[in-house]
Amino acid sequence: MSIEAELRAEFDRWERREIALFKVLPYLLLAASLLLTLLRPAWDGPMHVSAVLGLTLATVLWLLCFHTLHPEWHQNTPLMGLYYTGLMVLAAGLVALAPFFTLFTFIGYPQAFLYLQGRWRYAGVAATALISAVGYLGGAADLVAGAWPEWIAISLVSVVLAGAFFYFAELADQRNRRQRQALVELHETNVKLEAALEENAGLHAQLLVQAREAGVLDERQRMAREIHDTLAQGLAGILAQLQAAEQTLDEPSPSRRHVTNAMNLARESLTEARRTVHAVEPAMLAEARLPDAINDVARRWAEVHHIDTVLTTTGDARPMHADVEVALLRTAQEALANVAKHARASRVGLTLSYMEDLVTLDVRDDGVGFEPGAKRANGSTNGGFGLGGMRQRVQRLAGRLDIESEPGGGTAISAAVPAIPAGGAD
Repeated sequence: MSIEAELRAEFDRWERREIALFKVLPYLLLAASLLLTLLRPAWDGPMHVSAVLGLTLATVLWLLCFHTLHPEWHQNTPLMGLYYTGLMVLAAGLVALAPFFTLFTFIGYPQAFLYLQGRWRYAGVAATALISAVGYLGGAADLVAGAWPEWIAISLVSVVLAGAFFYFAELADQRNRRQRQALVELHETNVKLEAALEENAGLHAQLLVQAREAGVLDERQRMAREIHDTLAQGLAGILAQLQAAEQTLDEPSPSRRHVTNAMNLARESLTEARRTVHAVEPAMLAEARLPDAINDVARRWAEVHHIDTVLTTTGDARPMHADVEVALLRTAQEALANVAKHARASRVGLTLSYMEDLVTLDVRDDGVGFEPGAKRANGSTNGGFGLGGMRQRVQRLAGRLDIESEPGGGTAISAAVPAIPAGGAD
């Protein structure tokens, strides 16, 4: 059980006990006062038994009507003020007849606290103290006989003591009310916190699902780009070489050269496919720096396609993060592949630039060009899968890919990525 629940249970137990005691206390005090009065009538002179019994019965009926049988009246302040006034009148009458009923008069203190509000509570305390003082003096007979000074002194002392006790009791009640209010607020806060935790758990689960889906999609796109940049390009080259070999079967020397090129491309494609599956950097970067790797790609591509290709490197050619070098190498491969497929160019220039914050790769050709904003066969305005793959790869590194081209004016592709050094943050 939580601390909050234990405190609430303890308050509830005390409240039930107080309610039960307040319900039966008037009847117990009235019965005890009547019993003492009937057993010891000679103490206070002649007693009118019938009058005492009559007032006692009236008091019982008054208590039953207001105090016991109609608890819904307890919230009606004017009505309960009337009840308290009547109760004090009956108590004064009983004390006047028999001083032992001073014991019953004590009920005026808790009843004032229970049913009166504000300053009226202290008025009830004063009335109870004045009536009790009459009983302390021996009844109304002694008061009539001239015991006024004693009655005034006793009354003042009783009023002061009862008022002080009542004041501290009221402070304790206010403290209890604040504690109950604090428990209520604590309970409401706990309920809201539990609801917030449940909501957060649901959101966390939803975020995990979304993150997993996004990770799967990103991995699929990465694998698609890798396969396109390696296997697809290699197999396309193999197909072109085999087609050229088929057309020159009657010429032994060219045929042998095409078949040899096809075999070399097949070996490279197989190696790249295995490295892609194991998520390892490209083979060319495993054994060479980025400028050398791009230069090797450009040289071999130029030998296969018989197009003049030149790589220029500017700036401080320093080692970069593996993702940066892979992105630029793949961009160079894809750009050259697009030139071979579409440009019908006679010259290609590549520029690799190392700057303080960026590394850029520019690929320019003097081919037929195209309209970058025109829709392709797949409905895209960003080019085919090759251009889209280059753009996604560069954007994953917070980079940028720009394409400039026009029909008959050649094409320029520029990729810029952050210059993250080798061993830097992902």
